Amino acid sequence: MKVQGLPLAMYQDLVPWYRLLDPVVEHEDEVGAYCEALKQVVSPPPRTLLELGAGAGHNGFYLKRDFICTLSDISEPMLALSRELNPECEHITADMRTLRLGREFDAVVIHDAIVYMTTEADLEAAAKTAFEHLRPGGAALISPDCLKETFVELSDLHEGDGADRAFRCAEWMWDPDPDDSTYTVDYAFLLRDASGVRVVHDRHVEGLFKRADWLRILSGVGFQVQAVPRPIDPEDNEQGAYCEEMFLCLKP
Repeated sequence: MKVQGLPLAMYQDLVPWYRLLDPVVEHEDEVGAYCEALKQVVSPPPRTLLELGAGAGHNGFYLKRDFICTLSDISEPMLALSRELNPECEHITADMRTLRLGREFDAVVIHDAIVYMTTEADLEAAAKTAFEHLRPGGAALISPDCLKETFVELSDLHEGDGADRAFRCAEWMWDPDPDDSTYTVDYAFLLRDASGVRVVHDRHVEGLFKRADWLRILSGVGFQVQAVPRPIDPEDNEQGAYCEEMFLCLKP
């Protein structure tokens, strides 16, 4: 898969390793917060939901408890993982900037896949997709990883061990040009399986916008926007780099 022209091994060659890197259970608390936020503002109670950038379906695994879910992602290999986990959900391979299904939902969710919108035009296009797929009175919940005002460089180590494979990974999040609308996340993987150990470097270029820009763009496509708390483990955000709020966007 390519985002902004860049091949991303994490969503292509490394898909068989993905559940070790991002365990399903780690999504439960945050998805619970999504569901509660949406239920508080959508009336009558929401039943149908479109997730844009659904990836391997880890959010969908918990969202489907409360919603009839349609899960969309640009990466077909990632959606194949989701189909295994969520066979009862509809799956659609598409770009969140251009998807048009010709039908409306009660709710839309865009989790951290929104970080691959690296320009204001990209962000506006994704916001329009969410708006176009909502019924009047429906709501979208959009959860960026970082805001420009609070961004700091950081690094972290990850590890995962399975029955027949294991990995170790160094993650380094940094901003080569503070004057543009992107930052960079480099991953260095050591991957061990029956064939031995190999090394993979994966670079992700992600969008970085000011809070005021988010509000302006989301409001500009027609949303009524409010910020709501995003549940983040304090141990995972000691330096405050990750955004601790989400944008709850109501379609009038």
